[in-house]
Amino acid sequence: MNVDFSAEELAFQEEVRQFLKEKLPANIAEKAKKNLHFEKEDFVTWQKILAEKGWAAVNWPVEYGGTGWTSTQKYIWSNECAKVGAPGVIPFGMSMVAPVIYGFGSEEQKKRFLPDILNSNVWWCQGYSEPNAGSDLASLKTTATREGDEYVVNGTKTWTTLGQYADWIFCLVRTGGSDAKNQEAISFLLIDMKTPGITVSPIYMLDERREVNEVHFDKVRVPVENLIGEEGKGWTYAKVLLTHERTGIARVAQSKMSLEGVKKKAADTNDFGRPLMENPAFSQKVAELEIDLLALEYTELRTLAAVSTGKAPGPESSILKIKGTEIAQAIDELKMEVAGYYAVPFLDEQFDIDFDGEWGGPGSAANTAPTYFNNRKTSIYGGSNEVQKNIICKAVLGL
Repeated sequence: MNVDFSAEELAFQEEVRQFLKEKLPANIAEKAKKNLHFEKEDFVTWQKILAEKGWAAVNWPVEYGGTGWTSTQKYIWSNECAKVGAPGVIPFGMSMVAPVIYGFGSEEQKKRFLPDILNSNVWWCQGYSEPNAGSDLASLKTTATREGDEYVVNGTKTWTTLGQYADWIFCLVRTGGSDAKNQEAISFLLIDMKTPGITVSPIYMLDERREVNEVHFDKVRVPVENLIGEEGKGWTYAKVLLTHERTGIARVAQSKMSLEGVKKKAADTNDFGRPLMENPAFSQKVAELEIDLLALEYTELRTLAAVSTGKAPGPESSILKIKGTEIAQAIDELKMEVAGYYAVPFLDEQFDIDFDGEWGGPGSAANTAPTYFNNRKTSIYGGSNEVQKNIICKAVLGL
């Protein structure tokens, strides 16, 4: 694979850099620089700026508002955004439900939902996992019983990321009866979160932040017109969505910048009279991660090349998901080593924009432990890494 940029690609890279320099809001750039928490308005503001430029939907087909970029342009974009810490596009609408809508939805559904997703007018969340249906998602129990022109939905979804902000939720529901444990009984339904009978309950994480929720459905009436595709085909559509999700979970560009940050901090950290980066055991861990990350980057480029031709990511998305999350977690472990005892105090308040007190430890050390523990989830969500290995065995190795 030729990774040397052409003159046109170098010009595009410069255009991206200039755009980020001029258009990334100063307050968002400041939060990124100080490793502060992004809020909903930060994501929405940035996504609207991208939509105005026509750069919001990187992987969408051009006819629906996509960029039409080559895989190399997408690579350049993700790396330049990571360098300045620009917020990622919230994936639930743009990267997850949108491909299902433009791939399997009706023309009416495309016209109704895609423009609002593209312009970040509507916040989506994902209704897949349930209290007793996580990795074995096909055993989900949430039911949607048809009554005339409506479905009546009952059940509970859990681990609903940022569901407290959501205007709509896309759900896998059982339309073949609660006793039928098979994939053919599952359908893909879009539900307005303002519909009577929906209750959102917070789940607070270890860092005391509300990142995920439970969403309860009690006799929620949903128009049949909100069904994507055919009844009973939801599992097919869900698998397409999950390949897009797993590809995004790899976060190669972000891991590259994160590892660079580790190296810089280690170079400034005293390790018994010498920089930690000069410790042979530590530097070997860094080198091994750099090698793994380079290999993952090439795998991602091959995947992007396939997506740019209009294909959905294939089983290689499972490889990206496994290695991407393992590498990210290994980088978190290195951050813990660098932070040392400064990672022990829980000083989350210093990562709010209005904090003006004394920082506990250098840089983002005080947030190292909460981040480490929170990111243990990455090898579980989007389909656990153990499940991904089974997919690779079946779809790639034919075992």
